[in-house]
Amino acid sequence: MYHSHRMELFSCRASHDFAEKVIGHLNRNIREGESPVHLGDLEVTPFSDGEFQPRFKDSVRGATVFILQSTIPPSDNLMELLLCIDAAKRASADKVIAVIPYFGWARQDRKDRPRVAIGAKLVANLLRAAGADRVMTCDLHADQIQGFFDIPVDHVYASKVFIPCIHDLHLDNLAIAAPDMGGAKRASSYAKALSTKTEDCGVILCHKTRERANVVAEIKAIGEVEGKNIIIVDDLIDTAGTLCKAGDVLKEKGAKSVRACATHGLLSGNALEKIHNSALEEVFITDSVPHPELAGDPKIRIVSMTEVFASIIDKVYNYEPISPQFIR
Repeated sequence: MYHSHRMELFSCRASHDFAEKVIGHLNRNIREGESPVHLGDLEVTPFSDGEFQPRFKDSVRGATVFILQSTIPPSDNLMELLLCIDAAKRASADKVIAVIPYFGWARQDRKDRPRVAIGAKLVANLLRAAGADRVMTCDLHADQIQGFFDIPVDHVYASKVFIPCIHDLHLDNLAIAAPDMGGAKRASSYAKALSTKTEDCGVILCHKTRERANVVAEIKAIGEVEGKNIIIVDDLIDTAGTLCKAGDVLKEKGAKSVRACATHGLLSGNALEKIHNSALEEVFITDSVPHPELAGDPKIRIVSMTEVFASIIDKVYNYEPISPQFIR
């Protein structure tokens, strides 16, 4: 169907390259009667005290506005997105949709200790208060975070791009591993999608204990490991401590090979060094967090989510169902 409101797509500074690729996919699949989409002109003026002010240089009056930004650290990236949403609403946009490939603060989804914040809920409230009418994001740390929002959430899964990558490896005796008990559902979903009529894909669970945040004390693998080509699946890699330790444990227990697929490659601290020194043969991440410096890295493979997001944006804009986009 032809939409009565025009589409305007803008990118904040942290996700400019991602947005340009999304635009490319949208224009390659343009529909009859629609005009090509262009990346809107967004100006961000910095002030000497550290503040900044975004300004749309293109009119957004009456438009369906998509604002793309991963809310990776620092918090300036979240603040920039909030200010852009507010600016679009005040400029009389018809709808404002926040496209957030990586949703920061998602690990703070519950009170796991006394007197701590639930950061994911706070960010959901901030996006709504700023004026967002809808949110698109990918592989939240916990699916139930969608319930923190009082507006529609389109939750995309990176399995859409990772499962074809795993198929292309042509591995026999395949098993999917969860790096911790919280990833059991994700691992089971991948295993189900990768099982064939002649061979079931096994599931391995890694039970970990922590000394403190970002420091893993011990990991134990539960399941059949020996002789298996194992893919560890997770939503993100931060310091890579859990991932690398799990990879080493699985290799020590007799795994034929160990690889990993993780949606969001934060790769903070010395994460890259840990990966290069680990038993992991390859690590697949998406481009939800920009890492141009990793082009040509011997172990890191970057898989693009831009075509998936372009398809979701197109379908949401044209009021079409998005369920065929999901493998899960």
